[in-house]
Amino acid sequence: MITTPLHLRHYTHEDLPRIRQTLLDVHADAYANAMDSPFNQRFAWFVDHWGGHAGFACVMGYDGDESVGYAYGAPAADGREWWRGHADPAPENTRTFAVSELMVRPRWRGTGTSVQLHHTLLAHRDEDLAVLTVDTEHPRVRALYESWGYRKVGESRPFPDSPLFAVMLAALPLERPSPIPSPSPIPSHK
Repeated sequence: MITTPLHLRHYTHEDLPRIRQTLLDVHADAYANAMDSPFNQRFAWFVDHWGGHAGFACVMGYDGDESVGYAYGAPAADGREWWRGHADPAPENTRTFAVSELMVRPRWRGTGTSVQLHHTLLAHRDEDLAVLTVDTEHPRVRALYESWGYRKVGESRPFPDSPLFAVMLAALPLERPSPIPSPSPIPSHK
């Protein structure tokens, strides 16, 4: 159930210099108890990597002036859908949007913030599929993604020090869970 009315703002690759520190701050808050992990300490690299994609898209939720979380990703390069090796058989339609991060500050967890951010990020995508990964040690998060239409197609450890991730695919467009109030989107100010 959604209890937090959010103002949602959309950002692109061109906005990264302006939002980068906010992305890092939300991550530091969300992972406050796990920041001793070298993998988590490299998060700035991931922000720069994903934000460097021309098709980078980000939705950030605000409670007043405070950023409470975000979802971001980018389209996969056509013909280079890294998840293909995990899906047997691979779907015929392969244009994919890779959801890289869905992060919510602890205070707003359990309020419906994650579904608002995630579904808003994917609401107007024209790709056929969405792909994401989730730490295999977080079965409740995996179950949440499954409730949104994702299915596990394999497992991957992309870096030697990363967790083992479940690779999950969903067909787009996603069905919108009910009830989700219509948030008041606030366009980014460029």
